[in-house]
Amino acid sequence: MQYPRYPSVPRPKVSEWPRLVLLIPAAIMVLALAGCERTELQRADGVAVDWDSYRGQWVLVNYWAEWCKPCLEEIPELNHLDKSPGISVLGVNFDGVEGAALVDLGQKMGIEFTMLGQDPGPDFGWKTPMALPATFVVDPAGKLIETRFGPQTEEDLMQLIGS
Repeated sequence: MQYPRYPSVPRPKVSEWPRLVLLIPAAIMVLALAGCERTELQRADGVAVDWDSYRGQWVLVNYWAEWCKPCLEEIPELNHLDKSPGISVLGVNFDGVEGAALVDLGQKMGIEFTMLGQDPGPDFGWKTPMALPATFVVDPAGKLIETRFGPQTEEDLMQLIGS
């Protein structure tokens, strides 16, 4: 009885080993870094902010508009929350106002929390809210835990985040 012959697997030449030894860790590093894509947010004043800088704290991403009366009602509550330790409020103008016009509008409306120049929702897979005001609540690990519609109070949001 004769054993079947298996096709031989090509093996690298001895002279190629040093190059292969260097390529393997490089390939592993590339694959590892591919999952570490950084999300950069742009503030209304044009300054870039790394989303990871908010890790370890609660983030409230609030969608608002100038014509939205309930939005105006919750601004003082959000301003106060933004000053609390471990909480950051980021405002997104629903109408897409940008740049200096957004900064001026925010001042006119009494917004003291950080306003973003662009909606970060698409970067995170969030759907654009269909009603205003809308507040996306993100936990310290960076996970969206709830979306709330209508004006929020400091008390309600503090109960939600357990502070």
